Amino acid sequence: MKTLKLSLPVQITGLILWLALCYFVAWTGAQVSPGIASPEWYSSLNKPDWNPPAWLFGPIWTLLYTMMAIAAWLVWKDFGFKAAKIELSVFLVQLALNGLWSQIFFNFQNVGLALIEILFLLVAIFITTYLFYLKKRAAGWLMVPYILWVSFATALTAAIWVLN
Repeated sequence: MKTLKLSLPVQITGLILWLALCYFVAWTGAQVSPGIASPEWYSSLNKPDWNPPAWLFGPIWTLLYTMMAIAAWLVWKDFGFKAAKIELSVFLVQLALNGLWSQIFFNFQNVGLALIEILFLLVAIFITTYLFYLKKRAAGWLMVPYILWVSFATALTAAIWVLN
């Protein structure tokens, strides 16, 4: 596989743009989170005993979005959009699905639909991780904590759906 040779300013600009894109999705999700949009609804839901405390979600998601952005940047930096069109397109699809989950769960308050959607998200993350790993191993490994957290979030969403 032939890699690109980008100047350092172009590489840094690319990293900033990937971070900005991922943080934008994080921001859109935060706008409908329980602390901002629906504190009464979310607090009224029955949740399992293993539901994490609310303060934990922000730091974890910040770390995960950062790792996702770096993973996408590594693939983009070495191969560009043309040679990594499939990999980066699948990444963008999973990122859109990531943002959509927050809207479905918190904004539309539809736990059942959010459960279905997060299953599609999880599949998209697995595919992205696999494709990234084939292109650039470090990028694939950077996605693994995201898989683990969304797997946990899937179980949590399912538990909330069952309990309510």
